[in-house]
Amino acid sequence: MPPTSARPLRADAERTVRVILDAAERVLSENPHATLEQIAEAAGVARTTVHRRFANREDLLRTMAVAAWRRIAAAVDAARPQTAPPLVALHQATANVIEIKYGAAYALERVDSTDPEVAALQSDVYAKCDAVFARAQADALIAADTDLAWARRVYLALIAETVHGNTTLDGNADPDTLARRVIDTLMNGIGHRR
Repeated sequence: MPPTSARPLRADAERTVRVILDAAERVLSENPHATLEQIAEAAGVARTTVHRRFANREDLLRTMAVAAWRRIAAAVDAARPQTAPPLVALHQATANVIEIKYGAAYALERVDSTDPEVAALQSDVYAKCDAVFARAQADALIAADTDLAWARRVYLALIAETVHGNTTLDGNADPDTLARRVIDTLMNGIGHRR
Protein backbone atom coordinates (compact mmCIF):
# COMPACT_ATOMS: atom_id res chain seq x y z
CA MET A 1 0.00 0.00 0.00
CA PRO A 2 1.65 3.28 -1.02
CA PRO A 3 1.95 6.17 1.38
CA THR A 4 -1.32 8.06 1.14
CA SER A 5 0.21 11.41 0.31
CA ALA A 6 2.39 10.16 -2.55
CA ARG A 7 1.66 9.51 -6.19
CA PRO A 8 1.23 5.86 -7.18
CA LEU A 9 4.38 3.79 -6.75
CA ARG A 10 5.95 1.23 -9.05
CA ALA A 11 5.14 -2.36 -8.15
CA ASP A 12 8.55 -2.98 -6.54
CA ALA A 13 8.32 0.24 -4.51
CA GLU A 14 4.79 -0.69 -3.44
CA ARG A 15 6.03 -4.12 -2.29
CA THR A 16 8.78 -2.39 -0.29
CA VAL A 17 6.22 -0.13 1.39
CA ARG A 18 4.05 -3.17 2.20
CA VAL A 19 7.08 -4.92 3.77
CA ILE A 20 7.84 -1.81 5.83
CA LEU A 21 4.20 -1.51 6.98
CA ASP A 22 4.06 -5.20 7.95
CA ALA A 23 7.37 -4.91 9.84
CA ALA A 24 6.18 -1.74 11.56
CA GLU A 25 3.04 -3.52 12.77
CA ARG A 26 5.07 -6.40 14.21
CA VAL A 27 7.79 -4.25 15.76
CA LEU A 28 5.51 -1.57 17.20
CA SER A 29 3.15 -4.20 18.63
CA GLU A 30 6.08 -5.56 20.63
CA ASN A 31 7.73 -2.20 21.35
CA PRO A 32 5.61 0.93 20.84
CA HIS A 33 8.74 3.07 21.24
CA ALA A 34 10.68 1.36 18.45
CA THR A 35 12.52 3.68 16.11
CA LEU A 36 12.24 3.92 12.35
CA GLU A 37 15.71 2.38 12.24
CA GLN A 38 14.48 -0.69 14.16
CA ILE A 39 11.54 -0.96 11.79
CA ALA A 40 13.88 -0.73 8.80
CA GLU A 41 16.03 -3.52 10.24
CA ALA A 42 12.99 -5.74 10.81
CA ALA A 43 11.81 -5.04 7.26
CA GLY A 44 15.23 -5.90 5.85
CA VAL A 45 15.60 -2.52 4.17
CA ALA A 46 18.01 0.35 4.59
CA ARG A 47 17.13 3.06 7.07
CA THR A 48 17.18 5.57 4.23
CA THR A 49 14.49 3.57 2.42
CA VAL A 50 12.11 4.04 5.34
CA HIS A 51 12.98 7.74 5.59
CA ARG A 52 12.49 8.16 1.85
CA ARG A 53 9.00 6.59 2.00
CA PHE A 54 7.85 8.20 5.25
CA ALA A 55 8.61 11.76 6.34
CA ASN A 56 8.52 10.79 10.01
CA ARG A 57 7.04 8.36 12.51
CA GLU A 58 3.62 10.06 12.42
CA ASP A 59 3.51 9.70 8.63
CA LEU A 60 4.29 5.99 8.99
CA LEU A 61 1.58 5.52 11.65
CA ARG A 62 -0.97 7.39 9.54
CA THR A 63 -0.13 5.30 6.50
CA MET A 64 -0.45 2.12 8.58
CA ALA A 65 -3.92 3.19 9.76
CA VAL A 66 -5.12 4.23 6.31
CA ALA A 67 -3.80 1.00 4.79
CA ALA A 68 -5.60 -1.04 7.45
CA TRP A 69 -8.88 0.81 6.86
CA ARG A 70 -8.51 0.35 3.09
CA ARG A 71 -8.13 -3.38 3.67
CA ILE A 72 -11.19 -3.37 5.94
CA ALA A 73 -13.22 -1.50 3.29
CA ALA A 74 -12.13 -4.02 0.63
CA ALA A 75 -12.94 -6.92 2.97
CA VAL A 76 -16.43 -5.57 3.61
CA ASP A 77 -16.97 -5.13 -0.14
CA ALA A 78 -15.80 -8.72 -0.70
CA ALA A 79 -18.65 -9.86 1.56
CA ARG A 80 -21.13 -8.39 -0.98
CA PRO A 81 -23.09 -6.34 1.58
CA GLN A 82 -25.60 -5.10 -1.01
CA THR A 83 -26.42 -8.43 -2.66
CA ALA A 84 -25.61 -11.42 -0.44
CA PRO A 85 -28.26 -12.56 2.03
CA PRO A 86 -27.85 -10.29 5.08
CA LEU A 87 -26.58 -12.94 7.51
CA VAL A 88 -24.18 -14.34 4.91
CA ALA A 89 -22.80 -10.86 4.20
CA LEU A 90 -22.56 -10.10 7.91
CA HIS A 91 -20.75 -13.35 8.68
CA GLN A 92 -18.28 -12.98 5.80
CA ALA A 93 -17.57 -9.33 6.56
CA THR A 94 -17.07 -10.19 10.23
CA ALA A 95 -14.62 -13.00 9.49
CA ASN A 96 -12.72 -10.80 7.02
CA VAL A 97 -12.52 -7.86 9.42
CA ILE A 98 -11.46 -10.02 12.37
CA GLU A 99 -8.60 -11.40 10.31
CA ILE A 100 -7.47 -7.92 9.29
CA LYS A 101 -7.79 -6.56 12.83
CA TYR A 102 -5.55 -9.34 14.16
CA GLY A 103 -2.87 -8.35 11.67
CA ALA A 104 -3.25 -4.60 12.13
CA ALA A 105 -4.13 -4.23 15.82
CA TYR A 106 -1.42 -1.69 16.58
CA ALA A 107 -2.31 0.58 13.66
CA LEU A 108 -6.05 0.36 14.29
CA GLU A 109 -5.72 1.12 18.00
CA ARG A 110 -3.92 4.34 17.18
CA VAL A 111 -6.03 5.47 14.25
CA ASP A 112 -6.90 9.16 14.09
CA SER A 113 -10.60 9.17 13.24
CA THR A 114 -10.41 12.90 12.50
CA ASP A 115 -8.04 12.27 9.59
CA PRO A 116 -10.20 12.98 6.50
CA GLU A 117 -9.14 9.84 4.62
CA VAL A 118 -9.64 7.58 7.63
CA ALA A 119 -12.99 9.23 8.40
CA ALA A 120 -14.17 8.70 4.82
CA LEU A 121 -13.16 5.03 4.86
CA GLN A 122 -14.84 4.47 8.23
CA SER A 123 -17.99 6.24 7.09
CA ASP A 124 -18.19 4.04 3.98
CA VAL A 125 -17.72 0.84 6.01
CA TYR A 126 -20.29 1.90 8.61
CA ALA A 127 -22.82 2.81 5.91
CA LYS A 128 -22.48 -0.68 4.40
CA CYS A 129 -22.90 -2.21 7.85
CA ASP A 130 -26.03 -0.13 8.40
CA ALA A 131 -27.38 -1.26 5.02
CA VAL A 132 -26.89 -4.94 5.92
CA PHE A 133 -28.65 -4.40 9.25
CA ALA A 134 -31.52 -2.61 7.49
CA ARG A 135 -31.87 -5.51 5.04
CA ALA A 136 -31.80 -7.98 7.95
CA GLN A 137 -34.49 -5.96 9.69
CA ALA A 138 -36.59 -5.87 6.52
CA ASP A 139 -36.27 -9.68 6.32
CA ALA A 140 -37.46 -9.93 9.98
CA LEU A 141 -34.11 -11.34 11.09
CA ILE A 142 -33.77 -8.39 13.45
CA ALA A 143 -36.69 -7.13 15.49
CA ALA A 144 -38.56 -4.22 13.91
CA ASP A 145 -38.05 -2.03 16.98
CA THR A 146 -34.26 -2.48 17.10
CA ASP A 147 -32.27 0.74 16.99
CA LEU A 148 -29.91 -0.09 14.11
CA ALA A 149 -27.33 2.55 15.05
CA TRP A 150 -27.11 0.93 18.49
CA ALA A 151 -26.93 -2.53 16.89
CA ARG A 152 -23.97 -1.42 14.76
CA ARG A 153 -22.15 -0.03 17.81
CA VAL A 154 -22.73 -3.29 19.70
CA TYR A 155 -21.61 -5.32 16.68
CA LEU A 156 -18.40 -3.29 16.31
CA ALA A 157 -17.76 -3.58 20.05
CA LEU A 158 -18.13 -7.37 19.80
CA ILE A 159 -15.55 -7.46 17.01
CA ALA A 160 -13.19 -5.21 18.97
CA GLU A 161 -13.61 -7.36 22.09
CA THR A 162 -12.92 -10.50 20.03
CA VAL A 163 -9.56 -9.11 18.96
CA HIS A 164 -8.71 -7.15 22.12
CA GLY A 165 -5.68 -8.29 24.05
CA ASN A 166 -4.66 -10.93 21.54
CA THR A 167 -2.92 -9.75 18.40
CA THR A 168 -2.52 -13.16 16.77
CA LEU A 169 -5.01 -15.79 15.72
CA ASP A 170 -4.27 -18.95 17.67
CA GLY A 171 -4.99 -22.47 16.50
CA ASN A 172 -8.28 -22.61 18.42
CA ALA A 173 -9.86 -19.54 16.92
CA ASP A 174 -10.05 -19.16 13.16
CA PRO A 175 -11.84 -16.08 11.74
CA ASP A 176 -14.95 -18.08 10.73
CA THR A 177 -15.38 -19.52 14.23
CA LEU A 178 -14.89 -16.10 15.81
CA ALA A 179 -17.31 -14.52 13.32
CA ARG A 180 -19.92 -17.14 14.13
CA ARG A 181 -19.51 -16.34 17.83
CA VAL A 182 -19.90 -12.60 17.18
CA ILE A 183 -22.98 -13.08 14.98
CA ASP A 184 -24.57 -15.56 17.42
CA THR A 185 -24.04 -13.16 20.31
CA LEU A 186 -25.38 -10.24 18.32
CA MET A 187 -28.43 -12.02 16.93
CA ASN A 188 -29.40 -13.53 20.27
CA GLY A 189 -29.41 -10.00 21.62
CA ILE A 190 -31.30 -8.32 18.78
CA GLY A 191 -32.84 -11.28 16.95
CA HIS A 192 -36.53 -11.31 16.26
CA ARG A 193 -38.37 -12.28 19.44
CA ARG A 194 -40.51 -15.36 18.83
